[in-house]
Amino acid sequence: MVAIVDAPVKEEELVLPKVTLQAQETWKDAQESVRAYGANLKSLPEESWDSSVCIWYGNFWDVLIDLYTEEEGRSDLALQVHVYEVDDGYRYEIVLVYVP
Repeated sequence: MVAIVDAPVKEEELVLPKVTLQAQETWKDAQESVRAYGANLKSLPEESWDSSVCIWYGNFWDVLIDLYTEEEGRSDLALQVHVYEVDDGYRYEIVLVYVP
């Protein structure tokens, strides 16, 4: 999960094994949401897991991760990811970056 968040922090394209996008435009939309928010993302600190949540939906985990910025620490931005259990670990599907 940290590597998924680090890609927009470094303003990189998302090229990670076992990570897919829910829709073709998801990554572009996520980057635009971060730009529109007007702050600089930073890598996830350990305390981000204290406020992040996940819900089991029968065949995947729906995970909401609070994102952190240089300017404010924990921000209003959240990353939504679906996590699927597969034979050799997990597969991650990025759904959205947004302000809930």
